[in-house]
Amino acid sequence: MSALQAVWQAAVVLLGGGLVGMVYKGVDRKIAARMQARIGPPLRQPFLDVGKLMVKEAVVPRTAVGWLFEAMPFLAVVAAGTALLYLPLGPFAPVLGAHGDAILVLYLLAVPALAMALGGFASGSPLATVGAQREIVMLMSYEFPLAVALVGVAWRLSSLGIQPAFSLGTMAAQPLWGLVGPLGVLGLAILFSCLLIVTPAELSKIPFDIPEAETEIAGGLMVEYSGVYLALFYLADAVKTVVMAGLVVALFVPFGLAAAVGLKGGAAQAVDTLFFLFKVLVVMLVAVTTVRVGMARLKVDQVARGFWLQITAVAVVGLLFLVLDKVVMG
Repeated sequence: MSALQAVWQAAVVLLGGGLVGMVYKGVDRKIAARMQARIGPPLRQPFLDVGKLMVKEAVVPRTAVGWLFEAMPFLAVVAAGTALLYLPLGPFAPVLGAHGDAILVLYLLAVPALAMALGGFASGSPLATVGAQREIVMLMSYEFPLAVALVGVAWRLSSLGIQPAFSLGTMAAQPLWGLVGPLGVLGLAILFSCLLIVTPAELSKIPFDIPEAETEIAGGLMVEYSGVYLALFYLADAVKTVVMAGLVVALFVPFGLAAAVGLKGGAAQAVDTLFFLFKVLVVMLVAVTTVRVGMARLKVDQVARGFWLQITAVAVVGLLFLVLDKVVMG
């Protein structure tokens, strides 16, 4: 791929990822409202929110570390957008697939959370400081089961002689479900379930919206952000939603639809792209929308204890089943 091709493909992916993320946020709010017997906002509401924020004045507190406070929203957007370039998008290989793997995506997913925490600390607000502390605790909690799920899939691919095992493109092109035995299928199902639980925590959605907690700390991390800076964090969240759901799809449900119905060429690419977007939407609705409607906010100690003990233990059990599957299958 030439540098020019990489640039225009990256531009298309970033623009498309941002638009899709905003649409999904609108769908999420609409469906959540319907589940609560409300009408809810229009689907275009996220675009209206960002548009209004973009034209409002961005206020920087006098007590803030100005350069750090202002830089963190940009860092969050850049990190989320970069992670999107390493994901396989339906029939299309990752734009930067030759320059990084799943481990890099794991690090990039942590950057927006760190950016929000640093922005909270830099704001000088005691409420934002509390929110930043909670964000760091959560980040240290849910990253481990996420890593176990990702490494487990990569290790099993490697044990089957499929390389490069840590490439998300490889993981999407070689679904493990048909390559392992019954024990492996059970292990994959367990890791899949753990990753679905991690998804709302990674996105700080109810019941894991502890760092913002409007009813407790008035928005926490975001309490001092306004204008374009708040809009950038909003955009970063939209893109990260697509990245996280796309990661779940790439690891566990990367199947296409076009081959099953006998399509080829451009028609096959169009169908598989739409099917990919549908799978991302389903993951978001299952892991985020229904969970945040049906549950109340957890306490930070419950989240830390739950991820470090219960969820991590379950993820390790799933990994052990993959190991046993290798022993049995040879």
